[in-house]
Amino acid sequence: MTAAPALSQSRSGAAPASLTTPGQIGMLTLPNRIIVTAMGVSLAEADGTVGQRLIDYHVAQAKGGAGLIIMGVTGVAWPVGAVQPNQTAISDDRFLPGLTKLTEAVHAAGGRIAAQLHHGGLVAGHSAQDGHPLWAPAYPPPFAGDFPDFFLPEEMAAFAGGVVPQIKVLEKADIDHAIRQFADAALRAKRAGMDGLEIHGGHGYLLSSFVSPYTNTREDEYGGDVAGRARLLLDVVRAVRAAVGPDFPVWVKMDSRELGKNGITIDHALELAPMIEAAGADALTVTAYHDVGQGKLHSGSNIPHEPAFNLEAAAAIRKVVSIPVIASGRVELDRGDKGLAQGEFDFLAMGRKLLADPDLPRKLTEGRVADIRPCIYCYTCVSTAYLREQVRCAVRSETGYEDLDWSPAKVPGHVVVIGGGPGGMEAARRLDLAGAKVTLLEKSDRLGGTLRFAGLAYEPNERLLNWLRDQIGQSKVDVRLKTVATPDLIASLKPDKVIVATGAVRDMPPIPGNDQDFVLSGDDLRGMMLGEDSAEIRRKTSWTTRVATKLGAATGATANLDLVRKATHAWMPLGKRVVIIGGELVGVELAEFLMERGREVTVVGEAPRFGGGLLLVRRMRLLAELREHGVAMFPGASGIAIGKNSVTFTSADGEQKSVAADHVVVAMGAHGDSTLANALRAQGHDVVEVGDGTGVTYIEGAIRGAAEAVAAMGR
Repeated sequence: MTAAPALSQSRSGAAPASLTTPGQIGMLTLPNRIIVTAMGVSLAEADGTVGQRLIDYHVAQAKGGAGLIIMGVTGVAWPVGAVQPNQTAISDDRFLPGLTKLTEAVHAAGGRIAAQLHHGGLVAGHSAQDGHPLWAPAYPPPFAGDFPDFFLPEEMAAFAGGVVPQIKVLEKADIDHAIRQFADAALRAKRAGMDGLEIHGGHGYLLSSFVSPYTNTREDEYGGDVAGRARLLLDVVRAVRAAVGPDFPVWVKMDSRELGKNGITIDHALELAPMIEAAGADALTVTAYHDVGQGKLHSGSNIPHEPAFNLEAAAAIRKVVSIPVIASGRVELDRGDKGLAQGEFDFLAMGRKLLADPDLPRKLTEGRVADIRPCIYCYTCVSTAYLREQVRCAVRSETGYEDLDWSPAKVPGHVVVIGGGPGGMEAARRLDLAGAKVTLLEKSDRLGGTLRFAGLAYEPNERLLNWLRDQIGQSKVDVRLKTVATPDLIASLKPDKVIVATGAVRDMPPIPGNDQDFVLSGDDLRGMMLGEDSAEIRRKTSWTTRVATKLGAATGATANLDLVRKATHAWMPLGKRVVIIGGELVGVELAEFLMERGREVTVVGEAPRFGGGLLLVRRMRLLAELREHGVAMFPGASGIAIGKNSVTFTSADGEQKSVAADHVVVAMGAHGDSTLANALRAQGHDVVEVGDGTGVTYIEGAIRGAAEAVAAMGR
């Protein structure tokens, strides 16, 4: 038997590492290899100080067992260089009391915390709104790209702010001042009792803009080759090291490459990494950046949609340095363990996963992997930064709101929950944990509601579906499937409280020609794909299709979304040419699903911009990919009518259009319906409505509505 290659072992030559084994950064020993990556969450106070919201947010991560927490974008020059409202500042001694209180609270909860020293530079759009110029190595190239095209009108108003930024090209005195600001901030981090600090040298911020040949066209000693462009970053590292001394852990976040523009390449990064080590860094966090003008790339670099996107670069950089490498970028747990064992990196930084479940490290250590609440990569958390809002999570309502009390003040004795979709399951789960007796009524033969079809169209949604089902299965909730919630049944159950989570009603809108057999509603298509039966489905499908779907339902095949997802690549009860009417979340995700299965898809809708209901960053990627794959999209259409195997309309530019269609899917017309809730109220029941029954709010609205309804009980 040959010996294992050195790459598969830790730096010390010990046994291969895993996510749950201890690790070392400089003089800092971490109990595991899971790091909370630095994220801008806008949870500090308006004046940059640390308040209780930010403390409670990080304490939850400490209690969850993360090996290390890195604070996001802690401003060394605040208010100059700020990239978002309510950003944490470390630019003056007056911020020390709050930072110290945060550190003490994290330590008391068993955690370790580091500040991320940050200056926004060219990306400091928030400070520009207050009249501060953007600090830059040189005047940047003009902005170009499709990025603004993906914003809904109300989002663009929040993002743009109405101020045209001014550029400040740094002179030598400015550079010296910036270096002192980083060094002084580092000393404050140490005085606050923090366990280390990360210098943010990536993502287009001040230090990164100097490193990049795209934005740095200087001809002095701070420009030119890699060594010249990196001079400011290296000077900062040396100044920080001198300020905090040799034993305080210091590391640098660096770009491995810049996507979509003539900027930093992996070769540049491989040349730079040993320089950073020589300047005194104890570790490197490997990330990537992108051309901000291209919407799709905003989920293609540091917050990637592609799994394990940055691991190849991390592994390459690890080969040229002797200090630890921290990797990140949509890495699943099994892939993280594999990468650690094979020596691709030394620590794994997580962002979205720990927003969805800050207890992930503890659950992993305890062997409770199935209990980890999954991230569904909906980009809710990331999109908030673009809209100048505080962080939140679609699947965990507490995220960013840890300072609120999410437990009911008074737990009802018996609660009947009507509807087994995401809102109903979340409400039932929370009530069971609070100690209530819960009866969950679902009219179909399985739990999930519209989340089942959402999970079919977009696989990460299925992870939430499975998690909710598992949590209900482990609970004491009395689940009654194939049960219609009539007023008489509810009365017989004698509930103290009723939660109605029946979802939206999806009527066929009054589009001319909508009564033809090749025209399907969203519910028709969902039922066909999931083996359900209805008079409409029987009328609109062939005998062979009905036999196939009944057989799938009888054998349980249509309950297996992964099987259905794979099978539909070979066969679907839809013709080659499909027109989708409606360009919001359901319509465009359905377009993605059908496009991937070889259909020629056209999306037509009245909305002036498509993708409403999708969070911005996912919308930018999805709409771009639909265009790349030939999906024709016509927002702002009017006069939509369905003819004989065609859809006609007037396009936004006034042109009359006719698109051939073998099938038409109408993905619109959903609305809330309080009929059942009002009937139960009339009988004297204490009723709360949650989810799409109150108006279409999709997954986040269902989960948050359920959490808020339970928290409000007894108040």
